Order: sequence, then C-alpha cells, then structure tokens
Amino acid sequence: MRRFFVLASVSFALVVTVQGAARGQSSSQTGAQMAAKPVTPAAATAAPTVEQILDRYVKAIGGREAWQKFTSRVSMGTIEVPSMNLSGVVMIHEKAPDKLLDSVVINGASFRQGFDGTLGWTDDPQDGLREQTGAELAEARRDADFFHPLDLRRLYAKLTVSGKEKIGGRDTYVVEATVPEGSEPTKMYFDSESGLLLRVVKQNHGADGVTQFREDFEDYRDVDGIKVPFTSHQTNGDTTYTMTISEVRHNVELNDSEFAKPAVQ
Repeated sequence: MRRFFVLASVSFALVVTVQGAARGQSSSQTGAQMAAKPVTPAAATAAPTVEQILDRYVKAIGGREAWQKFTSRVSMGTIEVPSMNLSGVVMIHEKAPDKLLDSVVINGASFRQGFDGTLGWTDDPQDGLREQTGAELAEARRDADFFHPLDLRRLYAKLTVSGKEKIGGRDTYVVEATVPEGSEPTKMYFDSESGLLLRVVKQNHGADGVTQFREDFEDYRDVDGIKVPFTSHQTNGDTTYTMTISEVRHNVELNDSEFAKPAVQ
C-alpha cells in the first residue's frame, strides 16, 4: 500500500506499450473504479482532522509497531489488461528504508523500475534503460519509502481534509497532499468506517510526460499482523488494468545490488 501500495509505480512502463494499441478505445469502470461522487457540503464540514484520519489509517492497517517489525517485503502477483486481453506477472521487492524494485512481464515484454535509495531508474522496451530526474525521481523516492503509510506527514509538504465523497457506495474522507516539488496535489480517499485507504489520485511523471493516475485498493487481508490490499485497479491516462497479489512475504533477505541501475549492455 503505498505507493500507497508499491503497485502504483509500475504503471509508467506498462502504459507506454498498452496505450499505443489501445488508443481510441475507452474502458468501462465499475465497482471501486466508479468516479467519486461529491456529497453535500454539510456532510463535508463534519469531517475529522487530518491527524485523526491518518492515525486511524495506521491503526486500521495494523499499527506502527507491527509495521516496524519488518525490514523487507516480497510480493508476487498477476496483471490483467481487459481491454487488450493481455495478462502477465508482477514481482515487487521492497527493502527498508527506501529501496524498491518493480518488475512486470506482460505479453513477452519486460518492464522494470528501481530505486536504490538515491538513484531511480526505469527499463522498458519503449525507452530502454534510463535514469529518472526531477518530479519523476521525487515520485519514485516517495514510493520507495518502505514505511510510506506511516510517513505521510513527512513525505508531503502539507495535508488537508478537502471533503467527503462516495466511492462505490462507501463514504470516504478526502485528504489532499501537497507535494514538495510543486506538482498538483495528490488526493487520498480513506473509508469513513474502516479507516482504510480506498483510492489515490495523483499525477504520474514519465518519459512521455505527465498523466493522471488513479489507483483503487480492494481485498485487504491480514499478512503477518498488518493489512495489505491484494487487488489494485489502476488507470494511467486512457489505460486501465488490474493487479492482483497472490503472495506476500516479509523479512526476506534482499541484496542491495538488485535495486541498483543495471549496467549498460
């Protein structure tokens, strides 16, 4: 959950290939992917404070102490692109405090994104191996924070409650997070009953420019004392796809070298 949950960070590479084939097509969105519907201003004024929302979120996902027992995480799963009838596999390696490697293999093509604690990089068939800079690097650095759910106050310049909206029939409190690099604020939608994060809407910077990125989280499960969303519906620009986690393991020994930018062949 991170990024938010870490699944969000692989979107930059996949969309390069899928958008080319899907251009001109539209994707229907149902369930948790329905557009958020504003409720009355009167309801919005009753929202709790940012501190209360974030504290409840941390408690809902298991609590700070439970999260801090882990030093690494390995997640395995699948990716589905319904509009293109494509599927593939996903592997995510995370290591505290700030190392991340996302790998996707779909339709025979390999996409990777890494952050080694300082340098961010991507490797995909469209743009090859390249280093991230500017706003894209800042996003990668935030996504790579192993304790992202616990560090929201530190990662963003300002957090404010902007109202209350519905997502798939559930009431959510909307928290707007101002990013230090000056891009449009990230919006996070927290379930008013469970306290869990249901949606993130933000800008996504990549090799081809800036797109609107949205991620909806479902199927939270207990894993080693914390709650993790096993299903993620993502929309990047005009492309929509679903990532489903099948396995999560904690405190796996991971070598720092696997997060480093690969040598140029």
